[in-house]
Order: sequence, then structure tokens, then C-alpha cells
Amino acid sequence: MTIKTFSLGGELTINRLGFGAMRLAMGTFAGPTRDPETGVAVLRRAVELGVNHIDTAGFYGRDGVWANELIRTALVPYRDDLVIATKVGPLPGPNGVPSRQATADQLRGLVETDLRSLGLNRLDLVYLRVGGMTGPGGESIAERFAVLAELRAEGLIRHLGVSNVDAAQLAEARGIAPVAAVQNRHTGDPGLLPACEEAGIAYAPYFPLGGGVGSSPLDAERLGKVAARLGATTAQVAIAWLLAESPSVLAIPGTGSLDHLEENLAANDLDLRDEDLSDLRG
Repeated sequence: MTIKTFSLGGELTINRLGFGAMRLAMGTFAGPTRDPETGVAVLRRAVELGVNHIDTAGFYGRDGVWANELIRTALVPYRDDLVIATKVGPLPGPNGVPSRQATADQLRGLVETDLRSLGLNRLDLVYLRVGGMTGPGGESIAERFAVLAELRAEGLIRHLGVSNVDAAQLAEARGIAPVAAVQNRHTGDPGLLPACEEAGIAYAPYFPLGGGVGSSPLDAERLGKVAARLGATTAQVAIAWLLAESPSVLAIPGTGSLDHLEENLAANDLDLRDEDLSDLRG
């Protein structure tokens, strides 16, 4: 049976099936924005259904609709067991798409903005997100990660993470301060997952459903075969397979729809058998 929880940083027990907030405010970074009231309803329902790990970012939104503000509106006062993860680094360009990177000198301001927008005195988990929307670029992250390590020492951040990194960048960060989580694209470097598992680091892939079955590492035919056998949807099977892959994996599927939310979270009750996993892995 798949273990349902993970100890983040060795101290925060979270449910491995969480929620990604990117799609609350908009379908894509290019827009259009979504109804804020629906976003608030989705967040409240997610927590009702057992979500206690929400992944967000200050750059999730546009045109006056922002994920962090929706989270604050929906969930304050926050439950004691709720863990909110955010990420800093990307900056919106002129078209609203986060196409630029913050310098080390800008990171403190971004963290302080997240604290204000979420209504918190301390952020549970902050990822340094590096590079663009493509794969890890290999540049040094030491100067920027050291800024976040300083903010952690000051008590503004509880745990640190890195996002869109390669093995060398992860090692560079760990040489500066403890890393509690890695967030890379699901189709990224598969070698990082066993390294994270060995070190007790959470691995939270973004776009956990691949951004759609067509770009998932699982093809539609294999997903469909197992889904039909279990009486589940392909999305549910994909999430359940992700959770079965390693006890260090955190799944953070996102949606702006109440129906999709309930469908995604129902994957928590889907136990894949050896036959199912064999079919999925091909």
C-alpha cells in the first residue's frame, strides 16, 4: 500500500497528494484570468478533502487575480497543519509571462512580498526557481541560494527548496544550507529522484500530469488500459502511479475546477497492483 504522508524537513507531516495553485488565477500565464470566487471555492474544498500542502508562487496570476491572495482570502485563519510552499526567482516580463530571473539582490523583496500577500510571518517552504521554462541550465545558484539561507537563519523561512535544477546545482545548494525539497519537471532528470530519496528530500514534480496526457511520460494507451481495468480516469491513474513511484514524491496537481479537483484527489484512494504498475512501466 502506498504511504500517504511525507515528513518534510524531518518535521512537517504532509499528505503526499497536495494541490498546485498555478491554475487558480489563470489557465496559462498568457491568460485569461479566472473567476476569483471559483478559486476560493476550490481552495476551501481542497482543504476539506484533506489537502495540507499547497504549492504556490507570487508570480501565479495576472490582471489583478493572484493565487496568493486567493489562498489568503480562502484559508485565513490557516489550519495548524497546513504547509504552504512558494517559489521565488522568476519575474514577469512585459506580457505577464515570468520570463526573467531575479538577481540575488531582489530575492529578499520577493520573499517579503510573499509573506505579505499570504498573510504569514514565516514561509514553510521556499524554492529557489532557476532557469527558464526549459530544463536546468547549469549555472551557479550559490549566490542566490545563500540569500534564501540567510532569510532562513533570520526566521522568515522554515525550509528551503530548489526548482528546475540539475544534480550539480542541488549539490551546490546543499553545501550552503539544508534542502528539504526539489521541484523539477516530471519529465526531467530521473536520476535526481533516487538521490532525493536517499537524502530524505521531497521530490515534487511540477506539471505532474505532464501538462496533458500527450506530454506525459506515460502514453495514453497504457494509462487507458489500467484506467479501464480499475474503473478510474487516466488522470487518477497517472497521479496514483506518481505516488507509487517513490515514497519521496509529492504530487501537486492543479486545477481551477471543483470537478477536476475532486477527481484528482480521489486518486489518493487508488491502489495500483503489481500488474497495473507493470503495464504502466511497459
